[in-house]
Amino acid sequence: MQIAKRIFLFIVVNFLVITTLSLAFHFLGLDQYLARTGMNYQGFLVIAVFWGFGGAFISLLISKPMAKWSMGVQTVDPQTHDPNERWLLETVYSLARRAGIEEMPEVGVFPSPEVNAFATGATKNGALVAVSAGLLNSMDKDQVEAVLGHEITHVSNGDMVTMTLIQGVINVFVIFFSYVLSIFLTQGSKNERGGGGLQFLIRIVLQIVLSILGSIVVAAFSRWREFRADAGGAALAGRQKMISALEALKQIQERRLAPEPSGTGALATLKINGHRGGLMSLFASHPALEERIERLRGLSEARPSSLVR
Repeated sequence: MQIAKRIFLFIVVNFLVITTLSLAFHFLGLDQYLARTGMNYQGFLVIAVFWGFGGAFISLLISKPMAKWSMGVQTVDPQTHDPNERWLLETVYSLARRAGIEEMPEVGVFPSPEVNAFATGATKNGALVAVSAGLLNSMDKDQVEAVLGHEITHVSNGDMVTMTLIQGVINVFVIFFSYVLSIFLTQGSKNERGGGGLQFLIRIVLQIVLSILGSIVVAAFSRWREFRADAGGAALAGRQKMISALEALKQIQERRLAPEPSGTGALATLKINGHRGGLMSLFASHPALEERIERLRGLSEARPSSLVR
């Protein structure tokens, strides 16, 4: 049921993104501009920039409601009197204030046995921080506080926007250079019968290849941001608490009590990744837990302002 829901959501979101961008393309007069200038390199660069960044930013803008719907997040009422919910709210608010966030993020819990947490939202002052029921049931309060500090650091550092910008650049690169290279590779056959079809097929293949290469760049930057979020979580909640939280995740991974959670676009999650090394590690959005723990053990205690920015 959950898989079917996510597939449905993926189809609907992509349909809405394409429809929105198509209407915007027309109302901005870009179709008329291309009609006047012709489909040259400059014109296609305009298309690449518009679609590449447009799709990324629309995904960012709708990330919070889509996360709530797809993950089944129940937001915690700020006026709640439940002691566990009260503690969760006050912990998030305290960490957010220490990180310099002016408007407190929404806090939510989603019904999943997986040990997972994420932060999402289009702006630093309009974020959502959510944790799974599995995480709350598997960790003590110190460890949960460290996880929340990690997610608050993502919010404070503007990681959702940063990753959107990087994804937009990659999208433009893929769209534009697949077009340029497909023309270059079919120059000898462009006037021959079927040349247009060959160019289209080559463009599709190039988009796939360039997207794979681009995902390696995005994943590498994501791993670097995770190290920073770990350091920020350690500064906000305490280094030993952050190490303890990661060690708890590592134990859960080794026991294989839960599958690896998934998340895309602007959804930043505290994932449990596999062992380090190997080709697939190039595509991992999160570093291996062993490496994250080692980094924290070598990190001196620091003020939050020096690591959360």
